[in-house]
Amino acid sequence: MTSPAPPPPAPTASHGPPRRVLVVEDDPTVAEVVTGYLSRAGYATEHAADGFTALDRAAAFRPHLVVLDLMLPGIDGLEVCRRLRRADGGAAVPVVMLTARGEEADRILGLELGADDYVTKPFSPRELVLRIGSVLRRAESVPPAAHSPVLRAGDLTADPGGRRADRAGRELTLTAREFDLLVFLMRHPGQVFSREELLHRVWGWEFGDLSTVTVHVRRLREKIEDDPAAPALVTTVWGAGYRFDPAEGAAAP
Repeated sequence: MTSPAPPPPAPTASHGPPRRVLVVEDDPTVAEVVTGYLSRAGYATEHAADGFTALDRAAAFRPHLVVLDLMLPGIDGLEVCRRLRRADGGAAVPVVMLTARGEEADRILGLELGADDYVTKPFSPRELVLRIGSVLRRAESVPPAAHSPVLRAGDLTADPGGRRADRAGRELTLTAREFDLLVFLMRHPGQVFSREELLHRVWGWEFGDLSTVTVHVRRLREKIEDDPAAPALVTTVWGAGYRFDPAEGAAAP
C-alpha cells in the first residue's frame, strides 16, 4: 500500500448515521491500515480475520458494504462472497474485493459471483475509500421518481427510482452494478457503447480492467435473456461494443 493521503469524507444517509463497512482481511497490518483509514473517513468499521467470522459478523453487524480479501483462512473470499449472495437471495450487501496482481482468474470469478468492484494489492488506501464511496452511492442512490420514468422493453421493466427490475412480472435479482448497467442500456436503445465507454459512464472509472464490463454483461444476459448464449436484448456488435435492442413494440419511457 502507498502512503495514505487525507481520506475523502464518507457518504452518509441524509442526517443519518455513518455507513457501516465490514473489513475481511487476515493480514493484521493491512486490516489495521484499512479500518483506520475508513474510520478517519467517517465510516463505522468492523474487522474479521477469516471467512467464518466474516459471515457471522455480516449477519450481526449488517454492513452497508464488505471489503473482502480473496485469500482467507477457513473459507476463502470467493466462498464468502457466494454465501453472502445466497443469504440475501442474491441481492446481498455490496462487495469490494481485495485481490493480488496475479489473481486475474479469481478476480473474474468474484465478479461473476456478484462482487461490485475490486482493488488490486498493493493499493492506495485513498483509492480504496474512493471506490467504496462510488459503490455505496450507486447502491443507495434513489433518484426522484418524477425524474426517473419506468423503462420498458417488451416484458422487461426497470424502475430507476425504486431500483428494481422485472421480466414477465418476475422480479430480477440484480447487483447494484448490474442494475446500473441495465438502466443505462435501456435509456440508450439502439446505441453501441464500447467497453471503455461503459466503464466510464456506468462505473465512473477513467481506466480499469475491461473484463469487468465483459463479466457484468454476461451476468446481466443470464438474468434477462431467454437464451443467454444467443442474446436478443443486449447484443454484441463485433469490434465495437454492446447495444441494447428493445423487443418489438417496446414502450418508450
